[in-house]
Amino acid sequence: MNSYLEAHARERLDAVLDPGSFREFLPPSLRIVSPHLGQLDAPVSFDDGVAIGAGKLFGEPILVAAQEGGFMGGAVGEVHGAKLTGLLQRALRERPYAVLLLLESGGVRLHEANAGLIAVSEVMRALLEVRAAGIPVIVLVGGSNGCFGGMGIVACCANAIVMSEEGRLAMSGPEVIETANGVEEFDARDRALVWRTTGGKHRYLLGDCQMLVADDSAAFRQAAFELMQECHAAAATISLTLEALEAEQQFLQDRVDDFGAAVDPLDIWQKIGLADAANLPMLEADAFVAATAQLRRRP
Repeated sequence: MNSYLEAHARERLDAVLDPGSFREFLPPSLRIVSPHLGQLDAPVSFDDGVAIGAGKLFGEPILVAAQEGGFMGGAVGEVHGAKLTGLLQRALRERPYAVLLLLESGGVRLHEANAGLIAVSEVMRALLEVRAAGIPVIVLVGGSNGCFGGMGIVACCANAIVMSEEGRLAMSGPEVIETANGVEEFDARDRALVWRTTGGKHRYLLGDCQMLVADDSAAFRQAAFELMQECHAAAATISLTLEALEAEQQFLQDRVDDFGAAVDPLDIWQKIGLADAANLPMLEADAFVAATAQLRRRP
């Protein structure tokens, strides 16, 4: 097993894509760095924390990006966001089989504030344009920094999300919630609480991600390709329509109606009907998927 969690961005690309197929755009050798960080005496990275390029997945040509969680937690700044936007705009011209985003991000860099926020909004718009053009966008989430803030929204704009148990997905991170509302609202030091609230198993169970896999790059690779194939096969039924948006809104409203009073994810699991909600989190990904097949919420 090749751990996805423990790998850095380019190691993940090498493990997920067909061997030797990745061709990087704007590599570190070009030294395209953020114009803001140096002015603040902050460290810079020659790729600004994201690798983008073209590759193949089971022989199919795709465009791909991988955020580097080791640089500022994968946070988005002006150049970082521009690289993602440019990749998506390139997809509109080249029409690859799909776009694959390996996301690991705490959100927007405080150092770049408005520039980062604008960058994320541009990424969202470009992603939706790619989807509207009939090109699937698949997101992988399994890094130690999770996928939070603006990039959490970007992930949910994609056709489908693959997560591992170790992955996390949410709008606000645990530390942000605790800082804003106090430890009584959310104790960021309670790791079990953090993972059962934002972790892959909970997100899968509620229908926020489409596939749950083990912390194995090969499992992520297989799941990404299967979802791409499903998107192409169901192209007529997954288009961005008003009806689809209204269905998604109803799905979310039903969740609020059903679980709005819950104080802990375990309360939600029990209400859904899991007979052993306290011990199910201990199952491996495949066993968890099998055990919850009939109870999982789906959009």
